[in-house]
Amino acid sequence: MLPDAVYEAVGPGTTLLRLETTRSRRGVLDGAWWPRSRDVEQEIPPLVTALTEHLGPITRIGLDASAWNGIPTRLVVDGRVVHLDSFSVGDDTVLITRGDNDHFALMVVPPGTEPDAARTAMARAVRADNVTQAAEILLAELPSPETGPEEPA
Repeated sequence: MLPDAVYEAVGPGTTLLRLETTRSRRGVLDGAWWPRSRDVEQEIPPLVTALTEHLGPITRIGLDASAWNGIPTRLVVDGRVVHLDSFSVGDDTVLITRGDNDHFALMVVPPGTEPDAARTAMARAVRADNVTQAAEILLAELPSPETGPEEPA
């Protein structure tokens, strides 16, 4: 679990990321990412840097164009070219490619999500036995925008 202070202490350019800790990769999702904004040029470089430390060189990232502000065709991150693809994967998922054909799916927790809800959704996404798609996890774990968080009875 990430304490609230971690989220509050991080500034732009810091990545909050959870990856599945098993090598089985049998779950629907391989990890979860909690960006601070929908600005590709601000958010993707620290994500790539963090992923590269754990997975090796990242070659491509697939994003949903309707969810992100201006997706360029490529970015140079840490001296390496990372190609960006626009897919209709939904704003709740980012597809990562390592090498030529090794794919990872990360659930994207919307920027501005309350810390407790984000931590709960991220923990559920990275469980090895998870068979739930990102959109379903987010619908179940995050308060709806109309109602906000539930008030105690």
